[in-house]
Amino acid sequence: MFPQRLDSPLAYDIAKAMMDGFNRHYELFRTESARAQHRFETADWHGQQRAQRERIEFYDLRVREASMRLEREFKAGEQSMDVWHQVKLHYIGLLVNHHQPELAETFFNSVTTKILHRSYFQNDFIFVRPAVSTEYIENDEPAARPTYRAYYPNRDTMHATLVQLVRDFDLRLQFEDLERDAGYVLGAISARLTDIKLRANFQVQVRSSLFFRNKGAYVVGKIINGFNEVPFALPVLHGTNGGLIIDAALFGEDDLLILFSFARAYFMVDMGIPSAYVQFLRSMMPHMPRAEIYNALGLAKQGKTLFYRDFLQHLRHSTDQFRIAPGIKGMVMLVFDLPSFPYVFKVIKDFYPPQKDTTREKIKGKYLLVKQHDRVGRMADTQEYSEVGFPRERFTDELIAEIEKFAPSQLEISDRDSDGRTEVIIKHVYIERRMIPLNIYLQEAFDVGVAEPAAKEQIERAVFEYGNAIKDLVAANIFPGDMLWKNFGITRHGKVVFYDYDEIEYITDCKFRKVPTPRNEEDEMSGEVWFSVGPKDVFPETFGPFLLGNSAVREVFLKHHADLLDAGFWQSHQARIQSGYVHDVFPYEQDKRFERLHKPGADAGAGAPPVQLPPEPMLTGLSGMTP
Repeated sequence: MFPQRLDSPLAYDIAKAMMDGFNRHYELFRTESARAQHRFETADWHGQQRAQRERIEFYDLRVREASMRLEREFKAGEQSMDVWHQVKLHYIGLLVNHHQPELAETFFNSVTTKILHRSYFQNDFIFVRPAVSTEYIENDEPAARPTYRAYYPNRDTMHATLVQLVRDFDLRLQFEDLERDAGYVLGAISARLTDIKLRANFQVQVRSSLFFRNKGAYVVGKIINGFNEVPFALPVLHGTNGGLIIDAALFGEDDLLILFSFARAYFMVDMGIPSAYVQFLRSMMPHMPRAEIYNALGLAKQGKTLFYRDFLQHLRHSTDQFRIAPGIKGMVMLVFDLPSFPYVFKVIKDFYPPQKDTTREKIKGKYLLVKQHDRVGRMADTQEYSEVGFPRERFTDELIAEIEKFAPSQLEISDRDSDGRTEVIIKHVYIERRMIPLNIYLQEAFDVGVAEPAAKEQIERAVFEYGNAIKDLVAANIFPGDMLWKNFGITRHGKVVFYDYDEIEYITDCKFRKVPTPRNEEDEMSGEVWFSVGPKDVFPETFGPFLLGNSAVREVFLKHHADLLDAGFWQSHQARIQSGYVHDVFPYEQDKRFERLHKPGADAGAGAPPVQLPPEPMLTGLSGMTP
C-alpha cells in the first residue's frame, strides 16, 4: 500500500519517543519485580501485595505519558497516514537487537490506538502481526544473568546438586536446614521413579530467577533424561523457626498448570528476556496458551495481544455462531460465547433490577479490584477490551436482540464496508475462561440420581470444593457477596472458582452479625425483617435456605463446612486480617507438603516420601513423563 521508504525525520522522532516510553516502562516493571526478593526475605507481605497492585497500573501510566508526549511534541494525531506508516517502519528498525521486542510492539499498539482512528487499526500502522522474532534472544553482555542454569548430577552428586542449585539463587535469609530439605526433595523424586535408566544427557535445568507470589518463592525447572522432560517447582517459604524451608516438590504439567493458573495472582520475576521465560514454561506446560503464560508473569498487556491474535485466528478457521451463553442469566452481566472457543464474553448491562443497587462504574471497580488482588486460585482472571469488532454474520439474531434489549449503549453495528461485510462492535467487554457453572454440574449429578455412587461422589466433590473456595476467598480478605451456586464454576482440574464479582467486598469492610433473638411472638411470626440491617451487614446463618435446599447437598455441606453458617467463623478471620495477618493459601494440596517433616523430632511417618538414593544404575524417572 505504501512505498518502503524511511525519509521522514519526524517519523523517526515519533518512533524514537515511543521506544523511549517503552524502555522506561520495562525498566520500572523489571525493577519492581526484582525488589520482590527483598520483600520476601524481610517477610514484607503487605509490601508485596501493594507492589503487586501498583505494578499492574504501570503500563497504563506509561502509555498515557507516551501518548501525551507525542501529541505535545509532534502533534501526532494530525500526521498523515504516510507519516504513520513510516513511524512503524522506523520502530521496527529500533527493535533490532532489542531484548523485549514483542512487548515493545504491544506498547506501540497501545499508544497508537489512543491517538489514531479505528481506520488505522491495520498492519500498515500497528502490529496486527508480530514483525520481529523472539526466538533465540540472548543477552551477550558479560555480566548478564543467563535465562536458565543447567546442572549435570549423577547418582552420587544428586543431593549436593539440589543444595547447590538452591544456593545459587543467593537468598539473603538462611534456610532452617537446606541439607535436610534437599533430602526431602530427593525422596520425592525417588518416589516418582519408574526405573528409568540415566541417559547421557541427564540434567536439571532451572530458571535463573525465582518466581515470587504472595508469601512464597518458587524454583522452577525441569529434569531432562533422554527424550523425556519432567517439569518441577519447589516452593520456598518462611518456616516457623525463622529460617527458610522447601515446603513441597511439585512435578508434572498438571501441578504446574495449577501453580500458574488463570485464577491466581501474577508472579513477580526478574526477566531480562521475557520471551525466553515464556518459551521455557511453554516447554513444561504445552497445553497452556502463551497468552496465559504472559499473564502469569505479570505481562497482562502482552497476554491480551496474543489472546486477541489467537481469537482472530480462531474466527478465520471456524464457522459456528456466537450465542447467549447457557445457564441462568445474570442480573448485571450479559454473557455470550462461541461454542468452539473456550472463553465467555461478559458485557455490563445498562439496566439492573431494584435489588441491585449498583452502577456501571461500580461494577468496573469490582473487576479492577479482582485484577489487582491475590486471587488465591479461586477467582478467574479477566481480560478487558474496548471497541471489539466481530463479524455480524457470526452473531445469532437472538444474541443481537438480547444486547439491544439489555445493553444498547454497548452495541454498534457498522455499515457495510467495501467487501460488503458488517461488523458488530462491542464497546466494553470482559473475557474469561469458560467453566462448567456449579449449579449445572450439580444438576447433572441430580439427573443421574443421588443414589448412584458416581453421582454421589460428584456432589460430594463439588460441595466440598465449593466450601474450600469460599474459605480461600475469606483468607484473601474477599467476601463473595452473592454465594449462589451459579456464580461458581468447575475448572478442568476440578477446582471451584468464583466468577461473579459485582457484589464482592473486602471481609474487613463487612459487619458479620447473628440474627437477633425475636423480642416477641409478633417478631417471630413476621414475614418481614423486623430488625435493622445496615448496607454492609451479613448474616451467615441465613445462607442455608438459599444454598441448601437439596438434602444431598445439605448433608455434605454441613459435614464439611457448617462453620460457614456461623458468624463467629467470619468474625474471627476478619479480626486476624485486621490485625495484619496474611494467610497462606497454597497452590498445591496439603498432602504434597513436607510440613510434617519440618517439626523438630518428627519422623517421616506414613505416606512421607522416602529420603533415600535409588540403587545403581537407575536414578530419576517420574511417572507421567512426557515424550
